Amino acid sequence: MDWEPVKYRYGTSIRWTGEHKGRLSCEGKPDIDVACPPEFGGHPNIWSPEDLYVASAEVCALTTFLFLIEKLRGRIISYESSAEGVAQMVDGTFIFKEIVIRPRISVPTPEDREIVEKACDMIPGLCVVSKSVKTEVRILPTISVG
Repeated sequence: MDWEPVKYRYGTSIRWTGEHKGRLSCEGKPDIDVACPPEFGGHPNIWSPEDLYVASAEVCALTTFLFLIEKLRGRIISYESSAEGVAQMVDGTFIFKEIVIRPRISVPTPEDREIVEKACDMIPGLCVVSKSVKTEVRILPTISVG
């Protein structure tokens, strides 16, 4: 796939709302309340940077998958996924070592299953988020036909 050299810019802003909380904004999109997670002295039931980090990899996997399915002329009936990132100490530094994304995909034919498998294998190498982070992003799909 040939890509023209281009730059896209994405911007956000945040406003502190008290305690360990803030309101994240992006022009033209709904605001999101954010906080550090409870395990770091933050607040429950509010999106944390850790939640958003894992979510960004999962969303990028979905959108990359949909791009690939269109390009490979595959068909799907449904797509759902879950993702888990595990933050841990590695060499004295607290990091996300890996994010595992588990898509559950239904396809109409065995031929589409092959295309979906190929697309899932290609996601980590094409997803801008997984290519941009140190964290290993793994895709472990479950694919059903019919």
